[in-house]
Amino acid sequence: MKQAQVCIVGGGCVGLTLALGLAKADISVFVLDGAPTQALPTDEYGLRVSALSIASQTLLEQLNVWPEIIAQRACAYTHMDVRDADSFGKIAFDNEQLELEHLGHIVENDIIRYALIKELEQQSSATLMFDTQYQQIHQSESDVFITLKSGEPIIAKLLVAADGANSAIRKQLNMALSFKDYDHHALVATVKTKEPHANTARQVFLPTGPLAFLPLSDANTHSIVWSTSPNHCDELLAMDDNTFNKAVMAAIDGQCGLCEVQSKRVAFPLKMRYAQQWVSGKVVLIGDAAHTIHPLAGLGMNLGLKDAAYLIELLTSDSKEFASTRTLRDYERTRKLDAQKHIAMMQGLKELFEGANPFKKLIRGVGLSLVDNLGPIKHLFAKEAIGK
Repeated sequence: MKQAQVCIVGGGCVGLTLALGLAKADISVFVLDGAPTQALPTDEYGLRVSALSIASQTLLEQLNVWPEIIAQRACAYTHMDVRDADSFGKIAFDNEQLELEHLGHIVENDIIRYALIKELEQQSSATLMFDTQYQQIHQSESDVFITLKSGEPIIAKLLVAADGANSAIRKQLNMALSFKDYDHHALVATVKTKEPHANTARQVFLPTGPLAFLPLSDANTHSIVWSTSPNHCDELLAMDDNTFNKAVMAAIDGQCGLCEVQSKRVAFPLKMRYAQQWVSGKVVLIGDAAHTIHPLAGLGMNLGLKDAAYLIELLTSDSKEFASTRTLRDYERTRKLDAQKHIAMMQGLKELFEGANPFKKLIRGVGLSLVDNLGPIKHLFAKEAIGK
């Protein structure tokens, strides 16, 4: 029988970050994941990337994984350009206006995960169990009992569900979920352009949804996230490469010149999920198991890492009972409020920038222009965008 203070189900970036923070504080932790461990990064860019905020970078620096991320592959962006394709609205800002070295980094999720695993493997308090699935979960007043499919039992003081948007643990415990279909699919791909990206993260709001051009480490290569209607997404997927290249260049208004897709195109549906209950006895939800959000502002990974950071802070400062009810309720209350705020914000932005309603177009144009021209408001907008 295996015993640990914390068992984390889910070996994605958020679950691994939590595990590393706890292990470095000498809290024993198991990580269970049904998938294989992360392979070595290759020369080919991964399709899933994250715009890591400065706050997320600071957390990863504290955990000593940032040097490995930089050594592998990451792109610091110093400029942001946000515009509405259907009006005169535009806002742009850069690191110098905010007196920062950069605004954030674009990093492939696989590289973040690889760096976390590499550091976790050096921690005596951490046990990584990939290719491992659980079969049953039972709770007592003070412990959680996890039975693996192999039949081996694990006992922990706390079970953390970091098992993603379709969390099996959340479903098993009947933890209520608010749900909304955004009626968008996100198409992701890697694109090379004739003109360099100049370390600029670009986003254009189209009538069908936003298109993000995120700079990668190669000066002419971008990761794109095109959120659009399901029908339009199907059309984009069905296009040959040449037609798709023209569609992308037209959508971004030729800002970086000719486009050439470098990868396969993959799409997935976008849904808002918000768990009404994040704690059930000695089980807590974290990351996508607790909330998912529209990717138009690149907040998803950063929100999950904030969950991990706050839970690390609470669990490592417990002076009496480890993972007490009071501690877990503090985590639930604080992180739910932050998730609620950002979910509401993204819903409002999506609705404002969606469609070709003349009144909406006027509001968008005037609003973005005002923000771009009013220094204090622009600074507040920019700091919210980079997670400061």
